[in-house]
Amino acid sequence: MAHEVQFKVPTRRLGKSDVIFVVKDEQGVLGTLKVSKGAVVWYPKKTSYGYKADWDRFHKVAQECFTQTEYRSKP
Repeated sequence: MAHEVQFKVPTRRLGKSDVIFVVKDEQGVLGTLKVSKGAVVWYPKKTSYGYKADWDRFHKVAQECFTQTEYRSKP
């Protein structure tokens, strides 16, 4: 089964207000991903701390750790 992802989009231009993705699987919430113009932060379920990476760091980690590639579909 695919994971369920819910998100909240702010009603204004993305700035200090984050876009929030709640990621769930069959057992419940896995965590929350907050995306801002400065960074991404992953909060595992039932924690008050998160793992933060600025966009440069996220880019490097994604290229090093994500082994499966996927091509964009044309609009």
